[in-house]
Amino acid sequence: MVLEGRLADIDGVRWGQVAIENGVIVAVGPDLGKPDRVFADSCLIFAGMGDIHIHAREDVTGKHTYKETFATAAAAALHGGVVHVADMPNNPAPPIDDASYAAKEALVRRGTLPVTFTLYAGIGPGTNPLARQVPYKAYMGPSVGDLFFSSLEQLDETLAHYRGHNVSFHCEDPILLEQHKSAPLHELRRPPECELSATRFALAMIDKHELIGKLCHYSVGEGLPLIRAAKQRYEASGQNRSSIPRLTIEVTPQHVFFDTDRMTPDNRPWLQMNPPIRSPADRAAMLEALRDGTADYLATDHAPHSVEEKNPSLAPGERGVGGEGHGHSGMPQLDTYGPFVAWLLVEESFTPERIAELCCANPGRFVAPYQREKFGRLLPGYVGSLTVIDVLKPVTIRREDLRTKCGWSPFEGMTFPGSVAAVYVRGVEVEKGSGAV
Repeated sequence: MVLEGRLADIDGVRWGQVAIENGVIVAVGPDLGKPDRVFADSCLIFAGMGDIHIHAREDVTGKHTYKETFATAAAAALHGGVVHVADMPNNPAPPIDDASYAAKEALVRRGTLPVTFTLYAGIGPGTNPLARQVPYKAYMGPSVGDLFFSSLEQLDETLAHYRGHNVSFHCEDPILLEQHKSAPLHELRRPPECELSATRFALAMIDKHELIGKLCHYSVGEGLPLIRAAKQRYEASGQNRSSIPRLTIEVTPQHVFFDTDRMTPDNRPWLQMNPPIRSPADRAAMLEALRDGTADYLATDHAPHSVEEKNPSLAPGERGVGGEGHGHSGMPQLDTYGPFVAWLLVEESFTPERIAELCCANPGRFVAPYQREKFGRLLPGYVGSLTVIDVLKPVTIRREDLRTKCGWSPFEGMTFPGSVAAVYVRGVEVEKGSGAV
């Protein structure tokens, strides 16, 4: 299989060819042979994109598979141009030890999925590291399920067992969340100071316990100087120059597209998530963090809930997650990953090199310790999975086109300036769009 077009990687954009054999890239260059497909100038060929923060909802209990399954999450991912994902552990039966992790892993492996899954293990009160190398997630405050801490001191005690491990943090201070739980609006129940306090604590824990730390779905502009200062310290000491940096952060599409000025009584329930949609200033700060390199990943926090759970007509007593009783937090994002990337490229003038870093190389580096294949670069030896974005082919997001099982999107009715032209998994085209010459 030989594909030709504009190749986009972290080191530049050039016209060339990619040759794939037995699912692996074997050569990248100008004259590798007669191409099987040539993509138009409007297309950019990226290494397969990765989303390192999703909630596929499936576990051994099956309680939440009405929201999503590994199979439907994989279908939504491919529709959005994503070839590998990392799934979070806050399930009804969370993977917190070797046995429960293996049980969840068996669900992924029971069928042949076209998307590669990396599974996080959960950190909860009294847990310990697994015998094998896996990434971990720590929830400071309530989320879906019971995998969270009621105090930061309790989390500190537990993290002492995880010295040197890769730990991702959901940064919301549980004590401050409790203090604000009676506020009238979701964004007031989880105000910026909750994230700021938790950010300071997470950064201290990363230092104290020598963790490889990642801050998830970051949303508060005031916290970015703290993160930049910590990164600079690690850079100066050489600790952020390894294959796995000491500190990285995620930013979601929703936190750089929506803000409180765009919220209405009609869309408010659909835009509810944790941490909440923030102010216009915070939205602008997150966009700049993605642009200037402060943020390391465009990660969706794909968190599907059914239409009925998000429907504003439901009575408050009939819904509620994490003890709030004010609606289900989370929104699906996998189907729209590629179109959103096109928005960044066209409307926000992101360079293809920056997109390749955020969406391909960095996610590939994150999952590398846990996978046998190498993702995220257009180089020989890397997995032959590719994401092709056509920046001149607009797409309007329609409910009937979505692959996620929950069946809705906060972007419904919106038109993005570009779309996914094709997706290849190990050299096989699995999603077809525009863009062939």
